[in-house]
Amino acid sequence: MSYLVAALFGLLIGSFLNVCIYRLPRDQSVVWPASRCTTCGRPLAWYENIPVVSYLALRGRCRTCGERISLQYPIVELLTAAIIAGALAWYGPTPLFAVRAAFACAMLVLFVIDLQHQILPNEITLPGILVGLAASFFLEPGWRSALVGAVAGAGVLWLVGWTYERLRHQEGLGFGDVKMLGMIGAFLGWPLMLLTLVVASLAGSVVGLGLIAAQRGHLGSKLPFGSFLAIGAIVAALAGPDLVAWYASFYR
Repeated sequence: MSYLVAALFGLLIGSFLNVCIYRLPRDQSVVWPASRCTTCGRPLAWYENIPVVSYLALRGRCRTCGERISLQYPIVELLTAAIIAGALAWYGPTPLFAVRAAFACAMLVLFVIDLQHQILPNEITLPGILVGLAASFFLEPGWRSALVGAVAGAGVLWLVGWTYERLRHQEGLGFGDVKMLGMIGAFLGWPLMLLTLVVASLAGSVVGLGLIAAQRGHLGSKLPFGSFLAIGAIVAALAGPDLVAWYASFYR
């Protein structure tokens, strides 16, 4: 029953995350005005805002103008429900559950926004660094690891981006990626921050090579690296300690 309640709560949170995903890249408030159709602008009735259910009842179209509603909305809501219920199952009803669930929700928002717009809003990354550091004084990974993770994470990507720009005379990494990895380091600590970077780099390389092989990209194509960082962060948060221990075992 507790997992069901967590999933239902996650659906509600997911509805708000959809608002953030749509409005933050457009510099709009996430609290006002009320939700409305993005095509005709009509405010939505309460029964049109029920997560997943309203999408199915409306058959994926606006009741007024008939414009198709993006499938992103129910997908994000269902993913958020899985995140909240999964975090509860993984961490139990503890303070760490709340912190890691919030972190995963932030990663989901950044994943979608970067995938669609190739930007990573400061409204998430900068407060995220502060929240991660504050939580580390009471929870794992501890404030020392979190501080090193935030500084090193931001510093490593900044140095990579600066070096690439000096050598190639074009921007290779946006500063949003720098702040995002700093946020990940603040929440997860420096070992899992490094693991996140490795996973994100491998995933980006595989996707980039796949696009080149399919003749849909080239070596200069821009990829949403923040989306890969989000994937790497989720992997690190769930399986990171086991992966780090497995890797360290080769040097014992």
